[in-house]
Amino acid sequence: MDIGVAEDAFSQLGEPDTLIHLSWGGLPNYGSAHHLDRELPLQSRFLESMVRAGLRNLVVAGTCLEYGMQSGALSETMSTEPIVPYAIAKDSLRSSLEQLQAQIPFNLTWGRLFYLFGEGQAPTSLLPQLRVAVARGEKTFNMSPGDQLRDYLPVTRATEILVSLALASSDLGVVNVCSGQPVSVRSMVERWIQENRWQIELNPGYYGYPAYEPMAFWGDTTKLKLFLAGH
Repeated sequence: MDIGVAEDAFSQLGEPDTLIHLSWGGLPNYGSAHHLDRELPLQSRFLESMVRAGLRNLVVAGTCLEYGMQSGALSETMSTEPIVPYAIAKDSLRSSLEQLQAQIPFNLTWGRLFYLFGEGQAPTSLLPQLRVAVARGEKTFNMSPGDQLRDYLPVTRATEILVSLALASSDLGVVNVCSGQPVSVRSMVERWIQENRWQIELNPGYYGYPAYEPMAFWGDTTKLKLFLAGH
């Protein structure tokens, strides 16, 4: 069943009061037109049908890439400036849901995810690639220069936060789901190596910097901390 177009998706899902929406295909190819051509209309139709059928609380996973090339501590009050199709599609979905709220009252929380790591990651993500290199017995791990500053959060912690946001049953708007702590990519890789007692040397600078990310950015957790303090 393709619930993105099913007319009775709401009833088939048990007429829920709350929905946490994580579904999105075509990842991690952020630059693919698939996100705009396929995912955006598909997910938009599905979520609108759920709301029109009676869904009262909606929590959707967004992405820090919605901020575009802005640097430093990124706050929810900042404008979005996405430059890759994935982020443009996500930002467009958020905007359409906010417009839908003007027609139908429902609670919307947009959990803007930063850099998650842990079980279930795409094989092309940094940690899984490192695991594979170690498992193969490779002596070195090729990576970017590693001096970029990012905001990393274990997926288990992100899950806890998303569930808390959902259980609040409130109209919270955009909330950064992140650690709020800038860490260099190299430091994070070195931490994983140390924690797992892996024997492998780093080869920084083998790859260049991603063109769609600024050198240094992390999430402002002011709004998230205020929410968690009350729950």
